[in-house]
Amino acid sequence: MKSLTKAESEIMRILWRLDKANVSAIIAEMPKPQPAYNTVSTIVRILEQKGFVDYEKQGRGHVYFPKVSEEDYKTSTTKRLANTYFEGSFKNMVSFFVQKNDLSTQELEAILKDLKSKNYD
Repeated sequence: MKSLTKAESEIMRILWRLDKANVSAIIAEMPKPQPAYNTVSTIVRILEQKGFVDYEKQGRGHVYFPKVSEEDYKTSTTKRLANTYFEGSFKNMVSFFVQKNDLSTQELEAILKDLKSKNYD
């Protein structure tokens, strides 16, 4: 799966949240100052070319929707990160984030408790 740029990622997060939207609806969800219509339209077409979105014709326009779920993208990105920087080891990756983000013992225990409650033993 290809990576998303920051702008593409912002639009995908909106589409994941809305399920379907035309360009105007996407822009309406963006923080001010909002980008130009043509800018968002171009990014959506790039996302379509990359295989992340598809569209349905609606009148003279298009309504876009995600072809890739947010969960699938997160999984793919996380695996790529682990493979690229942590020799494929999720243990090494988590250890790195724990050390760099200065997590306390209580925070780690809360994470483990949450994982156990979801049956990730």
